[in-house]
Amino acid sequence: MAKANAKFMAPLTPSDNLAAVVGNNPLPRTEIVKKMWDYIKKNGLQDKTNKRMINSDAKLAAIFEGKNQISMFEMSKYISKNVK
Repeated sequence: MAKANAKFMAPLTPSDNLAAVVGNNPLPRTEIVKKMWDYIKKNGLQDKTNKRMINSDAKLAAIFEGKNQISMFEMSKYISKNVK
């Protein structure tokens, strides 16, 4: 159990696209997700009518492979593609 938790908390290096949102320091996945939400809320990118959807701005579109909107459940998939 402790081993899985350590892996979960292991710092991940964001891609250039992700670093534009969360900064370029290695962070645990939990912090990356938190910073993504901070950015989404700060910039009013959560869809007003369907709160589960995230609207992209230029920085998020780079992470979300050019999509204008994704669901919050898809976000971790795109984060995974943008960390080492």
